[in-house]
Amino acid sequence: MKAQSRTLGMCCTRILLLSLTMALVGIGMEVPRPMPYSWKTGMWGVCVSGACGSAGSQFRAVWCIHLDGWTTLPSKCALSERPPRERPCVRVCEWHRTLFEWQLSPRTDGQAAADPRVCEAFSPPPPDEQACLLPCPINCVLSAFSHWSACRSQSQSQGQGCAGSGTPPLQHRTRQVLAAPLYGGAECPSLTEMRRCHRGANAPSPCPHDQQEHSYSLWAGPWSECRVRSTLPIGRTRVDFSVQDHSGRVEVKRSDEARMSVIVRRHTESIFRVNHHHHHHPHHHHEDGESWGIHIGYQTRQVRCTRNDGKNVMLSLCDHDNAPVNFRSCVMPKDCVVSDWTEWSPCSKTCRTTDQSPGYRTRKRHVKGLLIGEGKECPALEEREACNLIGDLLPLCPSYQWLLTDWGECQILPLLGQQDHRHGNASVLCGGGIQTREVYCVRLDNVTSFSHKLRPVRRDLCSGPIPSMVQSCSITCPQLCLLTDWSEWGPCVHDECFESQGKRGTGGVFESCPHLTEAMPCDKPTSCFTWRLTSQGPCTPQEGTCGPGTQEQKVECVNTTGKTVSGDRCSGDLAATHYPCEKPCASNCVLSNWSPWSHCSLSCSGKHSEGKQHRTRSVLALPEEGGAVCPNVSALQQWRSCASGTCVHLHWATGPWGPCTLDPQGPLNVSATEQQNATCGLGTQMREITCVKANNGVVTSKRCPLSSRPVSERVCVLACPVDCIVTPFSEWSPCPNTCSPANATVVSQSRHRIIIQTAANGGQDCPDTLYEERECERTSTCPTYRWQTHRWNKCILVPDSVRQALGASTESCGQGLETRGVMCVGTDDSPAALSLCLLWGGPMPAQMRGCRVACRDDCTLSSWSTFSPCQRCGDWRSRSRTLIGRSSKKRVRCQQESLYPLKEREPCPCSEFRAQPQGSWSPCLLPGLSERTAWHLGLPGRPQGLDGVLRWRPAQGEGKECGQGWRYRALACLDHRGQLVEPTLCASSGLEKELCHVACPTDCRLSEWSPWSTCTASCGWGVKVRAQWLREKAFNGGRPCPKLDLRNQVSEVLPCYSECDQYSWEVDLCYSLSNAISTSTGPGEVLSCGEGVQSRKARCVRRGSNGQSQHVHETLCSQLEHPITSQICPLPCPTQCVTSQWSQWSTCPMACPPGALRWRGRQVLRQSQLGHTCLELSQSQPCLFNSTCFSYNYSYSDWSSCQLSENAVCGQGIKTRLHRCVRSDDELVEMSLCAERGPSEKLIISCEVSCPVNCLVSVWSPWSECSHTCGNQSQMLRSRMVVQEAGDGGQSCPAHLSQTKPCPIMPCYSWLLGDWSPCQIEGAECGEGVKVRNLTCVVHWGALSSASQSDAVVEEERCDRGQRPERDTPVQLPCSVPCPGDCHLTEWSPWSSCQLMCMDGRSFETQGRQALTGRNRSGA
Repeated sequence: MKAQSRTLGMCCTRILLLSLTMALVGIGMEVPRPMPYSWKTGMWGVCVSGACGSAGSQFRAVWCIHLDGWTTLPSKCALSERPPRERPCVRVCEWHRTLFEWQLSPRTDGQAAADPRVCEAFSPPPPDEQACLLPCPINCVLSAFSHWSACRSQSQSQGQGCAGSGTPPLQHRTRQVLAAPLYGGAECPSLTEMRRCHRGANAPSPCPHDQQEHSYSLWAGPWSECRVRSTLPIGRTRVDFSVQDHSGRVEVKRSDEARMSVIVRRHTESIFRVNHHHHHHPHHHHEDGESWGIHIGYQTRQVRCTRNDGKNVMLSLCDHDNAPVNFRSCVMPKDCVVSDWTEWSPCSKTCRTTDQSPGYRTRKRHVKGLLIGEGKECPALEEREACNLIGDLLPLCPSYQWLLTDWGECQILPLLGQQDHRHGNASVLCGGGIQTREVYCVRLDNVTSFSHKLRPVRRDLCSGPIPSMVQSCSITCPQLCLLTDWSEWGPCVHDECFESQGKRGTGGVFESCPHLTEAMPCDKPTSCFTWRLTSQGPCTPQEGTCGPGTQEQKVECVNTTGKTVSGDRCSGDLAATHYPCEKPCASNCVLSNWSPWSHCSLSCSGKHSEGKQHRTRSVLALPEEGGAVCPNVSALQQWRSCASGTCVHLHWATGPWGPCTLDPQGPLNVSATEQQNATCGLGTQMREITCVKANNGVVTSKRCPLSSRPVSERVCVLACPVDCIVTPFSEWSPCPNTCSPANATVVSQSRHRIIIQTAANGGQDCPDTLYEERECERTSTCPTYRWQTHRWNKCILVPDSVRQALGASTESCGQGLETRGVMCVGTDDSPAALSLCLLWGGPMPAQMRGCRVACRDDCTLSSWSTFSPCQRCGDWRSRSRTLIGRSSKKRVRCQQESLYPLKEREPCPCSEFRAQPQGSWSPCLLPGLSERTAWHLGLPGRPQGLDGVLRWRPAQGEGKECGQGWRYRALACLDHRGQLVEPTLCASSGLEKELCHVACPTDCRLSEWSPWSTCTASCGWGVKVRAQWLREKAFNGGRPCPKLDLRNQVSEVLPCYSECDQYSWEVDLCYSLSNAISTSTGPGEVLSCGEGVQSRKARCVRRGSNGQSQHVHETLCSQLEHPITSQICPLPCPTQCVTSQWSQWSTCPMACPPGALRWRGRQVLRQSQLGHTCLELSQSQPCLFNSTCFSYNYSYSDWSSCQLSENAVCGQGIKTRLHRCVRSDDELVEMSLCAERGPSEKLIISCEVSCPVNCLVSVWSPWSECSHTCGNQSQMLRSRMVVQEAGDGGQSCPAHLSQTKPCPIMPCYSWLLGDWSPCQIEGAECGEGVKVRNLTCVVHWGALSSASQSDAVVEEERCDRGQRPERDTPVQLPCSVPCPGDCHLTEWSPWSSCQLMCMDGRSFETQGRQALTGRNRSGA
């Protein structure tokens, strides 16, 4: 249909053009050739500009098209006619959208036309033309006929009980209009058909001839406007029995004097609507005795009697019981009266920001008089308009900024695990920690440049990310002290031999180390300085070749530490350079020199033990007969006592340094650099020095050597005093500015200030009060006004004159209206303005109600009986009445239960209520830190709760993260019908709670550190290991375990070294002569020279760490390395040369150059005789690498694991390694050999152990307001924020940063609209009437869809009358019921799916109607 219409339209256009062209040619006119090409433009684009409000440019597309619609080259169109592609514009801002709009209709008063380009910036202009179609005629479409009705005559329906004479009664059927005729189509035929019924045995009696084959219906027109009593209708309604007009309706002719308005007005029942707008209490303007009275008038309407063929007949044929159906009482309309507008409120925008949107200001008015009857609705009570449109003229808005306090003290306690034993001694903790600071919001002030002078404000005024409030820090640990083994005991000397350290100083390097020296009392102290022999020459006889002589020797003066000092320091005479000696003669015994003294057998002496040391010498040559004999064996060995000191170890113990105080004498030993760095002066620190006996405690200071006493005073830099800095107090929190009820509790307000910098070093302390609270000043009590009602007045009927003019009965009876006076009074019952009660007195009581004055022919009923007794709660009780009088019992109308009910029932009153749990339990809630508690604990944070406050965990009380708490569940209070009521009726707070428990997080638990293991290598480099084993895994978010190995343990490693020659052989330095080889054959003769055997002792010893040796069993030493204990040696004869033993080989050069030699020598002790020569006295040999010449280098172990101080959890630590001196042939040698080559590489390096920072969150915010004021979905919310994410190995953040708590279930009261009733026509069967729907107050659980209008209806006073939906959703509408023979249309159906037909880019809309399914609509 649509496509055909479009084609037809285009064809008609072309035919018309062709005809016009031919006509012009026919008359001889020259027809210009039409241009086949033309320009086409697109829509203007967006205004391009740098910022909104500034000038810019707009662009659009322009192209050339053919007449048929296709695009071609621009050159084919006339360039002179080309539309512009660009135009200037002003870029509008988004907030302009609220100020401009397209309007199709002519503008109303007060509106100014704007440049269309402004509106085009937001949306394209509405089209000013559209295509249309020439529709074809559409005939009336009818449905099929319904079934025939039952056989019943019209006279029977009116109670006459007759039928047509000699003919059966009638029956009828109807049909409906499916589609009304459109565009000149055929009109609808009759919708009703009648036929005679076949007479049967039970057929009714025939009716009069003029009443056969017809039915009659009473038609009623609309009610007129309500009139006052003085205005009477003139004349009576006259009926013209004319035929129907072309539309099928009957035209009724009336006299001009009796013509009444047929405009349908709203129903005039006593429904009063008041829009309650809650605002501040206005100034009282009492209007004395103001009354909003009601005046009763009357309404009339036209009625007529119509026959089923559409003709009007006599009214008496439709008159039922002579009921007055053409007049009634009504209330005279009165418009809603409002007050004058208040002054405009201040503009919401008073300063300039980057936002270009304008501000708004409002003004209000209130209701002074209510709408009555058909009066005008109340206008809008609030008006808003834009203000301060030009923002550049406004001052700049204040800016807000985050400020930070100083960092707090470095704290390590939060890093300790749950099982750490150091919780009880936090003062000794050191290493890595965390420190926090506060963040607060301030308003920047151009006057004040000091940040600490700015007041804190609400945190929501600051924008942008919150700065960091947590950072890592460190407390310096005492330096890890690495100690060597104890050295050997020094000589027994006087204490004066050592230089005293004095009493004052600047502190030592090894303050963190334990004592480094120990003293032991001894009995025989030696001199402080002694002579030490450095070299000794040969013995030169005074006469001859043997005998007494002198020996040259060199000595030096040394102190107790072996350091060379001036010779005059040594006591006694200066040592001689020549000492007496004796060179053996050829016949004398020759002895070797004494060996050095051996190590002392004990380090100290006791009552039953004494240390010994010895030395030996050997026989080098036997004497001749007669010569000086050799001493016996015992004379070749000497012993002496050693370690005469008692076994008591004493040392000085130092205490911690005290505070730095000002020294009135002035500090001593102060360098110039210290004086420059001392900005607040120099002072003195003191510490306690005590003498301690090992394993026995403190002893008198006299027993410790004074020379090694540490200093007890030192110079220090005085720290500058730091005063506490706090912000000014914030503004007082606002107090309520509205009136309060008489029994309202007092509201308090608070203010706070923040510590920016804490006091230190004796500075001014912080104030005690950081949070203040006070009661708000009492606001005025809300005024009390109430409605005062008077007695109901007499029932007012339609005036008799009106009734008589309309031809009604003269009896004054029937339905009417009665009124009563309603006034507004104050607490003293004095009259007050009506508007005050509308604000404070609740809904206005009804001023009017229906009433009835009994007529003589009314149905008479008895009084209602008393209600039946109630058996139990929830039952129904009933009462009844009966018809009285014979006439009442015979009337059909009196027997209709719908009009005169004889029984009624109502629910029994019941006051039983029960509480029923609803929903699930809330999570277990622990008490949070209240704002007052947070201030008293000194925790950083704001009373608002979410200002980045760190969550510390008190051991008890509020603010815990685990333990005992409460969980909540909502309780619904229900009455006996299961309806929701106030919780107070169940004597409940609306919440059920029970104890619960939140499992505490359990950290990973490890064992204590095991002792260090032995070195993994018995010889050479190795490691020592200690470990911790897993005892318990982390649970419920506790601190996780460190990285464990396959055996579920964590280890620490230290390098170690095991001496490969721990057990070695020790031999005497000299051999002893044991035998000689005989050179004679005579029996029993012992020769005195020749070859002999030397022997020496070999002992297995264990070398200690302090250099001392301990004799052990021989089996512990290697038997393969067992030294030689005897050897053959030459025993010179008396005439032979005797020499000393060889000296040690000299040292080869370190570089071992080619040709280098080493040598050794010996001395002649006795010259030879008889021409014998002495053997060689010196030897040399080349220096060979790795044989007699070696290089030396350091050998290093692996690094240890990172070691922390025993009082540290994390932070800075050290790694250590060991080193040894290794010869080039891989033999370990003395460290001194490598020290000659220079210092070793680093043996200690720093390392870092990451801190196990637990997740830190803010304290819980205060509980929010309930999300809903009623219903079972209302809940409160509190939240917190993560201040610091968890670090390595720290406790993770909690899974839930927000918690909810149910609110008490309060009943919801809402207005509920019912379904539309059928069209109701008072006292008639067809015509103009109204359809209504009920507006009831219902109770529900928060979802209005769940409310049932039959079960949940409550009193209207419970619903807010200000939310009555009558203004936008009417509760009654005019309607009409067609009489038999009239055209009838049903309601519109819902919109159909969109059906779009386009022609040249334009769309069309069609619209149709359908009777069975309702009116159909379709649109684009």
